[in-house]
Amino acid sequence: MYILLDGKELSKKIKLEIAKDVAILIDDGKRSPSLAVILVGEDKASQTYVRNKIRATKKTGIISHEYKLSESSTEKELITIINFLNNDEEIDGILVQLPLPKQINEQKIINLIAPEKDVDGFTPKNSGRFYTGLNSLKPCTPSGIMELLKEYKIEIEGKSAVVLGRSNIVGKPIANMLLEKNATVTVCHSKTKNLKEIVKNSDIVVSAIGKAEFIKEDWIKEGAVVIDVGINYNEAGQLVGDVDFKNVADKCSFITPVPRGVGPMTIAMLMKNCLLAYNMKKEL
Repeated sequence: MYILLDGKELSKKIKLEIAKDVAILIDDGKRSPSLAVILVGEDKASQTYVRNKIRATKKTGIISHEYKLSESSTEKELITIINFLNNDEEIDGILVQLPLPKQINEQKIINLIAPEKDVDGFTPKNSGRFYTGLNSLKPCTPSGIMELLKEYKIEIEGKSAVVLGRSNIVGKPIANMLLEKNATVTVCHSKTKNLKEIVKNSDIVVSAIGKAEFIKEDWIKEGAVVIDVGINYNEAGQLVGDVDFKNVADKCSFITPVPRGVGPMTIAMLMKNCLLAYNMKKEL
């Protein structure tokens, strides 16, 4: 019988701890941490993500500042806002919701965010510090996965782990975090041969490929830990992950659901990064 890795419940616990820390700051006569969120365009998924992030700030006592720009906004307009926020001493975290409209260069925008305010952990300076084991603001989704593994006391050291996907947002950083905990990690992608066999021989499976119910029962080793990062819709219009949960779950020791799994943890870790940025901005 599998155990469900309940990200929704753990995220509530983490946000409650953050709220307590923020309350202590206020009681000491200090200001609350603050987060600036920039949304460009009318993408429905992005609007939902931003709404959830703003909701989380209210639950943790973090002050949020929301900047909404139209789909036709220029790169120059966005740069002006980022420069303003970089220089505002009362802004601790800056988040630009991705994706951006095609006329705006995403990497250029990410590079402009002050590293000490980069709560997504995407800037080159934070990435460099992270991959070399130095103190940094780390990407939220991989950090959330590691918190789940820690909460449920899942052994990582010496285990074989496979990561499906090599994005800078999830795949590469989670592979590095698992390596830091002494797992033996294989990263798979669209050009990988014998993908099914690699997955089948892995103790820990992390999937972030964005293919609805792609991983089937016969892909999974008995007793494996399965972390499903995918957010997809199947042919029936239902929200599902990369893993065929209904048929795979009974083979697992632990598995994340979709929803209620990794998604809530991403937002919880964003709040944690905002508090961390408030506390350590002078170190970066």
